[in-house]
Amino acid sequence: MRIIFSRKGFDSQYGGVPSPLLPDGGLTSFPIPSRYGRPIDDLSFRGRPLVDLVNDLKGGVGTVHLDPDLEADCVPRQPGWLPTFGQVGGAQSHLANEGVGVGDVFLFFGWFRQVEQHQGRWRYVRSAPHIHSLFGWLQVGEIIPVPKAFSQDVCVRYPWLADHPHVQHGTTIGTNNTLYVATQHLTFGRRPTNTAGAGMFRRWTSSLQLTEPGRSRSRWLLPSWMSPEAGMPALSLHSKESRWETIGNRVRLQTVGKGQEFVLNMGEHRDGIAWVRSLIESHSI
Repeated sequence: MRIIFSRKGFDSQYGGVPSPLLPDGGLTSFPIPSRYGRPIDDLSFRGRPLVDLVNDLKGGVGTVHLDPDLEADCVPRQPGWLPTFGQVGGAQSHLANEGVGVGDVFLFFGWFRQVEQHQGRWRYVRSAPHIHSLFGWLQVGEIIPVPKAFSQDVCVRYPWLADHPHVQHGTTIGTNNTLYVATQHLTFGRRPTNTAGAGMFRRWTSSLQLTEPGRSRSRWLLPSWMSPEAGMPALSLHSKESRWETIGNRVRLQTVGKGQEFVLNMGEHRDGIAWVRSLIESHSI
């Protein structure tokens, strides 16, 4: 099994502000502004318009790229809808070269900061740190290439994908256009669990935080079994030994400044599979 740390949502280049960690522990990833998207007014977050949060924290945003598309109630859906993630260009080539396939698990992360309400508006908590945090997951159930000339064919075979940005804008969005569709249920080996194959984590806890407390958000603190020193293949794009430092049962990682998809081929590593399963199952409800 491979896990893929997949960077998504607002960042310093696209959006320019962190996504919010709400006072009740809720978290949502702001989809990046993009011409390959839909009006942000169309999106809701737990029954509330997402635009209200974005306007208070960022200001006006027009169309956004809803991808990964993980929440069934975010927009109206057609029958048969499943969570889906799309990738293009060099990032998709990297996923393909790393052998990402059916059964592998994307762990989506992004830039987050705690927020609060003040005089009827949302604002960032001044003392709150800027962190990288996990916010959702998707286990791959099917991989669908979307050739530029045949994106309409995907709509015919999968009508519920017609409004996904990588299909709706399939003729212009980029090369290597590929969709990763979720499994119905999270599955390890031949045994499906009762947990959905993809979704947003419902409540934030410190176990979702990748950033080492008190450090810049690109300095991560991970379980020690992920370390190359423990015999694990290096996380893709992070093969330099100087990036890793083992500290007891944890390992520090200085992540690269660029890159969207970091792949770890952990095979059948027992601790790794247990970590992924526990992480998802404990935050998915």
